Amino acid sequence: MTGRRFPQLTRRRFFALAGGTVACGVGAGAYAHWVEPHWAAIVRRDLPLPGLSGALAGKVLVHISDLHVGSTDPDHLTACLRTVSALRPDIVAITGDFMTCDGREQADRVPEVLSHLAPPPLGCFAVPGNHDYGSRWHRPDVADLLSARLAGCGVELLRNGVKEVAGLQVAGVDDLWAGRSRPASALAGLDPARPAVVLCHNPDAVDQAGWGGFRGWVLAGHTHGGQCKPPLFRPPILNLRNPRYAAGAYDLGDGRWLYVNRGLGYVQKVRFNARPEITLFRLVPA
Repeated sequence: MTGRRFPQLTRRRFFALAGGTVACGVGAGAYAHWVEPHWAAIVRRDLPLPGLSGALAGKVLVHISDLHVGSTDPDHLTACLRTVSALRPDIVAITGDFMTCDGREQADRVPEVLSHLAPPPLGCFAVPGNHDYGSRWHRPDVADLLSARLAGCGVELLRNGVKEVAGLQVAGVDDLWAGRSRPASALAGLDPARPAVVLCHNPDAVDQAGWGGFRGWVLAGHTHGGQCKPPLFRPPILNLRNPRYAAGAYDLGDGRWLYVNRGLGYVQKVRFNARPEITLFRLVPA
């Protein structure tokens, strides 16, 4: 039996293959730096909520996260917020990391960026992320200043608290890495007989104690989808204790569901197979 013969690897063929490999690498690097960080995707999903009334059924909640004002191109954020406005949401939820900062230097720029978001009729609610607490996440004065600036532009920052709007309860859990995540306090004011959604920045917070009998959806961010994700594999770098929560929807198995948004911005300008995300949820009865 004659074995199959393969082309001889000549010097010319070797350099051609090497050149093609280098070109592919350069092309992928250019794409990851110049294209995907500013190529936002709109993800449309239903959000089933127990006890949802007819008045709320069909309403639109848009979820965004991780703007990172200070390290993200402001033109990209402006375009994304205008896209959100064009979707005409009834409610907007923002799950933290409004800015990238050492201290208070970016707090005044956040309202400038958010000025491109049209006020939704039922309100805009948010929670802080670790970067909103400044360098090493240990400056509550930075988060306090941000909270005041957000209130001035119509965004209510929920820090282990609850706000009710048109019959929907919106709870906010403060940031885990800043040491201020208190799920039990955040959920204490919830009526389990009425629809509710919980916002938190870091999805690892769902593994904390204190969630009690909450049944429903938790919306989070923080991960950026891993920023660089090889096809068919998990992201190699993920700032989470539980690497399961990279991006998308997860059944937590106890009546809770988690949705992790990939975020709009970046600290380092690189994304591959993890496009920035605007999530459009349509509220439906569970």
